[in-house]
Amino acid sequence: MTYSEWLATQLPCRVQKISIDAGFTCPNRDGTKGTGGCVYCNNRSFSPAYTGHGKSIREQLEEGKRFFARKYPEMKYLAYFQSYSNTYAPTDTLRRRYEEALSVDGVAGLVVATRPDCLSQETLDLLADLARQTFLIVEYGVETANDATLRLIPRCHTFDDSRRAIEQTAARGITTSAHIILGLPGEDADECLRQAPLISALPIRLVKLHQLQVVRGTALARAYLSKEDSPLKPRPFSLDEYLSLVRRYTALLRPDIVVERYVSETPSSLLIAPRWGVKNHEFAAMV
Repeated sequence: MTYSEWLATQLPCRVQKISIDAGFTCPNRDGTKGTGGCVYCNNRSFSPAYTGHGKSIREQLEEGKRFFARKYPEMKYLAYFQSYSNTYAPTDTLRRRYEEALSVDGVAGLVVATRPDCLSQETLDLLADLARQTFLIVEYGVETANDATLRLIPRCHTFDDSRRAIEQTAARGITTSAHIILGLPGEDADECLRQAPLISALPIRLVKLHQLQVVRGTALARAYLSKEDSPLKPRPFSLDEYLSLVRRYTALLRPDIVVERYVSETPSSLLIAPRWGVKNHEFAAMV
């Protein structure tokens, strides 16, 4: 089942995600766990131009609606809390921001992206309450099941943190998704395939796959462009290598897990490597 087919079983209308920057930060940036963020992270690489810039959640959603309405005038929308860690705030703050998004006309649900170490019992209670009222996906940045890699990049959480957060979330009846990066420094195709059964064993309904991309303004880019060897120096997959890996990786996942995405598409002005020039729907057709 494709992601769009799965969505059609969950909602009575066609929906489009609208990314928003709700003004959150991250414990790997604000000094709680780190200050530099993960080595590959540049939020500008996946944030549309209409997000942030001091705009309210409502303003961002209305601008996103105007953008998509030209193509799909009958479309409803999912407010995608994408930038940084979107459960990393007091519960009252989270509730106000989620409810602001749901109050916008045409918004049919929420997608909340976050880290597995940004989850309190109070936040879980709030998310469970929302899931009873509206369509909700909680998307966890797992990235890898290899703790050595998580220390290297440095993600500042463990795979056990991911497992625990996903289990607690799914136990509340909340649709849960895992975000995975294939090809992180030190992880070749064999290592990625070793992890697939570990990811498959999680109580997730969705998975988002993401080829490692070298993006300007990141520590990963500095390592990639440096003439010196470094454990962080990545070796991005070629298109054929990644296609072969994805075919084998997805064959190891449970049949009921829906693959939402196979590749990420960073703006050309920010992307250093790999420059395949292939969109997600084109890659999906190849798979």
